[in-house]
Amino acid sequence: MADEHPQEFESAESGASLTYPQAAGACRKNGFIVIKGRPCKILDVSTSKTGKHGHAKCHFTAQDVFTGKKMEMLESSTHNCEVPNINRMEYTLMDVTDDGFLCLIDDNGDMKEDLKLPSGTDNLDQVARDIQSGFDDGKELIINVLGAMGEEMVVAQREATQNK
Repeated sequence: MADEHPQEFESAESGASLTYPQAAGACRKNGFIVIKGRPCKILDVSTSKTGKHGHAKCHFTAQDVFTGKKMEMLESSTHNCEVPNINRMEYTLMDVTDDGFLCLIDDNGDMKEDLKLPSGTDNLDQVARDIQSGFDDGKELIINVLGAMGEEMVVAQREATQNK
């Protein structure tokens, strides 16, 4: 009877989750948390004592990883909150196009051409200027890319060291 309807499974994703649960009381400063659907870096955590009718509360102050916008969240310390899976990659810069897109190559030789020069905050604007000037000077640059929840952004650059 079980063979009457064959099961079909179709998926275009790797199956990896964008986030994982963690108790709010275990989240610490400089860690990451999801607030209003956005990946954020925790700037400050304060925990209130248990009250007459409930649990201790954690007050999170965090900054959006990609936009730099400050966000806040209040959560019971025993409840789970979402933590984004953060990955950092390094690429070698091959080219900077006229419209600000970067042509990057990873250690395996795979090309990546969908990232723009960073912008939005003073720090990111400085990174973009450093990348452009280093490229114009003919330096070999290593570009650091931060990825979380389906988004990626250039966050830093450094000059490649020559192995002799």
